[in-house]
Amino acid sequence: MQKFVPPPHLILIETVLLHYCLLCTNPFSNQLGGMNSLLQIEMSPSIPLVSKVPTLILGMDVSHGSPGQSDIPSIAAVVGSREWPLVSKYRASVRSQSPKLEMIDSLFKPQGTDDDGLVRECLIDFYTSSGKRKPDQIIIFRDGVSESQFNQVLNIELDQIIEACKFLDENWNPKFTLIVAQKNHHTKFFIPGSPENVPPGTVVDNAVCHPRNYDFYMCAHAGMIGTTRPTHYHILHDEIHFAADDLQDLVHSLSYVYQRSTTAISVVSPICYAHLAAAQVAQFIKFDEMSETSSSQGGGHTSAGSAPVQELPRLHEKVRSSMFFC
Repeated sequence: MQKFVPPPHLILIETVLLHYCLLCTNPFSNQLGGMNSLLQIEMSPSIPLVSKVPTLILGMDVSHGSPGQSDIPSIAAVVGSREWPLVSKYRASVRSQSPKLEMIDSLFKPQGTDDDGLVRECLIDFYTSSGKRKPDQIIIFRDGVSESQFNQVLNIELDQIIEACKFLDENWNPKFTLIVAQKNHHTKFFIPGSPENVPPGTVVDNAVCHPRNYDFYMCAHAGMIGTTRPTHYHILHDEIHFAADDLQDLVHSLSYVYQRSTTAISVVSPICYAHLAAAQVAQFIKFDEMSETSSSQGGGHTSAGSAPVQELPRLHEKVRSSMFFC
């Protein structure tokens, strides 16, 4: 097997277990509004840039039906952080959309409709849970898109998020950072002359990265079996102007706040939460029965050039603000 030899100036982020503090161990506390664990740097607070300026962190993903179910609507989910300066608490918003459609078309809905869109719900929740503060910075983590869809994410989804902010306040101009996370690749890293995996927290941001674009690989987790696969992060848009080390430190920290695990996971937690929320709602709803009801009642909504899609029922207010998906 041909092994990859890391460059001599490989950035290593040592995992210091004492840096993280487990506060409680109730496995059901998330669904009841509590927390399983928090980072010490959240309570300090000492996360670069994020702890000093009100910052909203969004995770976005789309769940599709099985390959043989081409008529099952896809579920788009957006999770947003709440109670700034914490980065461990999130709430979820979900919508249905056309089958197999990867671009989220319900991030913002114009005035005059019953649905205000996914992003506006997260913005209002952040405002009410963070002491009436508007986020001056919005960090977006997007999952499930390929490099050929990067321009669509920038031109369609980011524009919808900006429109949602402008709809709430015309004079409000938050700064945006858009990051795409990819796991479906064949890049792996090895330690020369050692059978062990690379240490958790290993970052590679040169030599094997794109020569012009801003990207890096991070292997935040410890592989128990086999060779660990790093996550490839692409920074498509950065108005916050993160330093490379600060952004990598933030991504590393967000890999530790996953409430189902007391250790780091392979990708940032907001993306995992969005995936969980979309997948769980898709299992809760029986679209076969809903499609029969919608055909008889004429309900549902349509995307441009697509067939009508049945709308999901709204989540209860007490469930909406809790981490029910965790």
